[in-house]
Amino acid sequence: MEDCPVDAEKSDTKPLKAGVWDRPNLNLVIDALMFLTMMAMAGLGFLMKYVLLPGRESLMKYGRNVRLAFFGWDRHDWGEIHLYLGFFFLGLLGLHIILHWGQIVGLFHRLVPVERRTAILLAFVLAAVLLIYFPFLITPEVSEVGRGMGRMLR
Repeated sequence: MEDCPVDAEKSDTKPLKAGVWDRPNLNLVIDALMFLTMMAMAGLGFLMKYVLLPGRESLMKYGRNVRLAFFGWDRHDWGEIHLYLGFFFLGLLGLHIILHWGQIVGLFHRLVPVERRTAILLAFVLAAVLLIYFPFLITPEVSEVGRGMGRMLR
């Protein structure tokens, strides 16, 4: 029993086997991936906002109509990567919630009075569903613009 603590023989609990994918290690990996994914999304957001400027802003900065790219990709290409990173982050967030579900329920029961739990839970779920699905519920305003006019008509 080299891997066990000194008093493990006297205890009626079995020693934990240290595996590569035991719960603490899995939590650490998921949390680290969530952090790196969030930093990548923030970095790409800054790249699209401040470096790969949209048409009107690049026209004002460079004085002519130019195509801005980084590694051959324009702001729309990087926006797609940003979107895919967002999907990946949501998947990691789902795993994070599953792994911490017991803690979440325990905190919820400890912090929220019994008589308010249903209302708060319903409001939270409704807000979450509306926030994730609202882009699919709206209809965009459609108007004609002249060639090269873009947002200048506003």
